[in-house]
Amino acid sequence: MPVVQIGATALDQCEQTIDFIRGMLSESPAESEYGLEIGKSVIQFKSGKPGSIKPKATAGRTNEGNRPTFCVMDECHHWVGSTGGPEFFQTLKRNIEKTAKAGSRWISTTNAYNPNEDSVAQIIHESDMVSKGYWLYDCLEGAVSPEELRDEAKVRAALTEAYGDASWADIDGLTRTVLYDRTTPDSTYLRFFFNAIAESSDGWMSKSEWDACFSEDNPIQDGDLIAVGFDGSIRGDATGLVGVRLRDAKCFVIGVWERPKNAHDDWEVDVLSVEAAVADTFRKYRVAWMYCDPPYWQENIGRWALEHGDDTVFEFWTNKPLRMVQATERFRTAAMVGDLKHDGDYRLTRHVLNAVTREVPQGLMIQKDSPRSRRKIDLAVCGILAIEARADAIADGRMTIRRSRVVGF
Repeated sequence: MPVVQIGATALDQCEQTIDFIRGMLSESPAESEYGLEIGKSVIQFKSGKPGSIKPKATAGRTNEGNRPTFCVMDECHHWVGSTGGPEFFQTLKRNIEKTAKAGSRWISTTNAYNPNEDSVAQIIHESDMVSKGYWLYDCLEGAVSPEELRDEAKVRAALTEAYGDASWADIDGLTRTVLYDRTTPDSTYLRFFFNAIAESSDGWMSKSEWDACFSEDNPIQDGDLIAVGFDGSIRGDATGLVGVRLRDAKCFVIGVWERPKNAHDDWEVDVLSVEAAVADTFRKYRVAWMYCDPPYWQENIGRWALEHGDDTVFEFWTNKPLRMVQATERFRTAAMVGDLKHDGDYRLTRHVLNAVTREVPQGLMIQKDSPRSRRKIDLAVCGILAIEARADAIADGRMTIRRSRVVGF
């Protein structure tokens, strides 16, 4: 029973591969000798015999338990968390693996991925299954660097290398486009014309830059002197608490409350859980300074200031461009020069790499890649507030241990 599945992020995307298959079948004995009906959305036997070539869109749970004999996972650089791509990939792959001994196989086709997106293409490329030779990863990449995209000879040579024997490719036209069409970011040219892995040009922090700040040394301990950044929401965005140790600027996640993928529309942040985490933070560490973004949480922040000191807990309005631009630049500069460290928490990493830049008259701020995007950046905002709180705490002399003064009469 041959069951061929074409997987993509949407059924329209699947149609590109299905049409390609129909074109090949129409010039073969598929209809006359094998009795295939190739004109409909699902290619199957006219006699009703089991078997099909069928499109599948990203919905991991609904595909559980299928037993495909062959699966094509198409354009998997678009299979990211916000589209359910990684879950879909795991489901399709798992279904294939259960019948691999009988000959079931899968293949993925992709353009070069953006390493900030954690797409299925990246997951496959970075897998030990590839490095150990169990999965075949085949890519012909044009050898050109971003700095060489203005060099005609190198661009033409790299395009010729990348397109290989694709005789239909207009190398002259593509060369002109790369050299003179500045409406397209260089990172897009690198990924889609040269098969080169490249980050989006508007990404705030590259994966390599952030990974360079990772440090396993000197883990955070109870009683450490820290600063804290808090960014709160109720329904749409995530709520987070990030701490940073004063003596070495090592960031760590205290807590994050993010809407689960399958949550109901009326899901809200557990306010009591956030309150408990804040209280526990002040019990567990010596908090020198805390900056909090006030919207939706002003009453809570006021109470924290009463409980823990109004010289420790402060409001920090992130919608004030000048102050936020300066704080954002402080965070990035600390990361670039090696002053900032982090413990590798995947949640903080994900939020930092999700952030893109937005230019305002005062400078650069960070934001989500689109207003309705599910790719959250709230822990990145918390980290910015925490680093800013650390700077102000140090400037205020909070690194000095305060001692009780005993006076005798």
